[in-house]
Amino acid sequence: MTLEEQLAEWGKVVLVETRGRRTGRTVRVAVGFVEEPDGSLLVAAGDPNSYWARNLEAEPRCRMTVADRAWDAVAEPLGPAEAARAVTELILRYGTPAERLGRGPAFRLRAAKG
Repeated sequence: MTLEEQLAEWGKVVLVETRGRRTGRTVRVAVGFVEEPDGSLLVAAGDPNSYWARNLEAEPRCRMTVADRAWDAVAEPLGPAEAARAVTELILRYGTPAERLGRGPAFRLRAAKG
């Protein structure tokens, strides 16, 4: 088991599976998250060119895994105010400010319907 898989199993990160915008292959990345009361997850990229974020911009459907749960989701881009709140909450959750966090896109990952 990889470190990323262990962290996801412990509920520390979400494993986000996207489809590569160029290759079409499944890509999986571990990302810090904040869970919202409605069950959606907020995530933010540290770089505007983060491949996982660019993949979500091109194809918002993804698969998420946290602890013993896995589900299909849809990524919704956050506006500036929501993105700033997400970054603040991510910094508070993970305990240290991330210098680059928030430079890239931020998303709400909501369970897919149906």
